[in-house]
Amino acid sequence: MSLPQRPAPLRLGIAGLGTVGVGVLKILRREAEMITMRTGRAVTVTAVSARNRGKDRGVPLEGYAWEDDPVALATRDDIDVFVELMGGSDGPAKAATEAALKAGKDVVTANKAMLAIHGQALAELAEAHGRVIRFEAAVAGGIPVVKALTEGLAGNNITRVMGVMNGTCNYILTRMQSAGLPYDVVFQEASDLGYLEADPNLDVGGIDAGHKLALLAAIAFGTKVCFDGMELEGIGRITIEDIRAAEDMGYRIKLLGVSQMTGRGLEQRMAPCLVPSSSPLGQLEGGTNMVVLEGDSVGQIVLRGPGAGEGPTASAVLSDLCDIARGFRLPVFGQPAETLSAAEAAISMTPAPFYLRMALQDKPGALAKVAAVLGEAGVSIHRMRQYDHANGTAPVLIVTHKVQRADLDLALAGMAKTGVVEGEPVALRIESV
Repeated sequence: MSLPQRPAPLRLGIAGLGTVGVGVLKILRREAEMITMRTGRAVTVTAVSARNRGKDRGVPLEGYAWEDDPVALATRDDIDVFVELMGGSDGPAKAATEAALKAGKDVVTANKAMLAIHGQALAELAEAHGRVIRFEAAVAGGIPVVKALTEGLAGNNITRVMGVMNGTCNYILTRMQSAGLPYDVVFQEASDLGYLEADPNLDVGGIDAGHKLALLAAIAFGTKVCFDGMELEGIGRITIEDIRAAEDMGYRIKLLGVSQMTGRGLEQRMAPCLVPSSSPLGQLEGGTNMVVLEGDSVGQIVLRGPGAGEGPTASAVLSDLCDIARGFRLPVFGQPAETLSAAEAAISMTPAPFYLRMALQDKPGALAKVAAVLGEAGVSIHRMRQYDHANGTAPVLIVTHKVQRADLDLALAGMAKTGVVEGEPVALRIESV
């Protein structure tokens, strides 16, 4: 009796040989036998593409065909899966991905920007050609959060997605807190360590993390990706005084993404928030990511792990490749693209307490005027602290009771007219976790 023949190898074309691409090659070489045993077929590399052919990347490339043009790589007859690790929302990455799908290739990508902006069109293209796009590596590095939403929690109505999804911002904020250093110093330190994107605003402006949250929201709530509808605020205004004051009151500051479906539409916000120091998010240090998923049946689950780096991100790419090798196929966002609803973007109106920091002129009645403005706007004070006067001003911190952001904005506008507030107050949401 003859044994059944093993399926033909799954042949890859890898575009982009930076940190992640090299990491994928290393795992495929090091763990070839294990991957074959776990998937039932070999996973091999046929050809690669990158900008600089002569660069020493620390891995041998002699056994792979080379393509200068990623589109040519994507359409080769001898590849089954196009692995896009170049990055960029448009340009070669998008052109090669579209070419691969039209040529009947599956796609695995780590490109959150491309999917956050063009995800719906690419999903429709993939499904029209009977192909899949897998993107575990695009969100939260090594944390298998896409798989958790599309598979493990498929029987849940997801009520909220929340998390810290940019390791660079978390490094900056926790470094400020632990070392007592100002933002500008730690920003330069992160840049010197190579933690920042070529355009730093992608990190510190919240854009990178916003891309990730938009992808998770599409899966969680069955909507078309709606990055344009996200409220975005970066961490550039956070001072060491905010870090110290938050710690003094039992909080930590995090760049926190929150998405939930409401009767008014899809709320998505990525902004600095205060979270309790004792909470899992509050205890998150360095470049680590954390995603909190809440469902009607499962309750709350917390996923924590490395959000970037060669090994963790390459691990996520391999997860997708192994699923394709096994023959496991899902629509791009967990359900057919044509069934995804248009996301009606909703400004967050969920009431929450807020942290306010302001500098008041050092003269009688200044605090009373601010308190009166808050009261007129319906904003109730929960806690207040005043610190030592400096340069003719009095630093004041206020924690409000729960309030809608629109009412708080009304109060902030009123404060500007009192003539006693120096500069623009800082207002940070306090999130329950």
